[in-house]
Amino acid sequence: MVVRAVRGAVQLDRDESGHMNERVGALLTAVLERNHLVADDLISIWFTATPDLHSDFPAAAARGLGIVDVPLICAQELDITGAMPRVVRVLAHVETYLSKSEIAHVYLGATAALRKDIAQ
Repeated sequence: MVVRAVRGAVQLDRDESGHMNERVGALLTAVLERNHLVADDLISIWFTATPDLHSDFPAAAARGLGIVDVPLICAQELDITGAMPRVVRVLAHVETYLSKSEIAHVYLGATAALRKDIAQ
């Protein structure tokens, strides 16, 4: 078993707490499922949100999924002119048997355009 990093992102339609929890929850679920992971495989998750998101902490969605004993942290993305709005990104550190090339980075919806090189 090795430590790997898994990336992902999702764009919100609006800045509302319930909507954020739903979309970030869907992103985390997809990251876990596509990489054959369970919560015990998680080491930590780093969340970032674009500066236009204020309604809630993205990490609250993880807690809502039952991910309660994993260190989580939230930060704000740089405020870059022309950047995609209302985006939450994740960087999850996991224990897995997957090789680097087998890791599925998850970019849902329009965020696939952010990392065409690794989005699956």
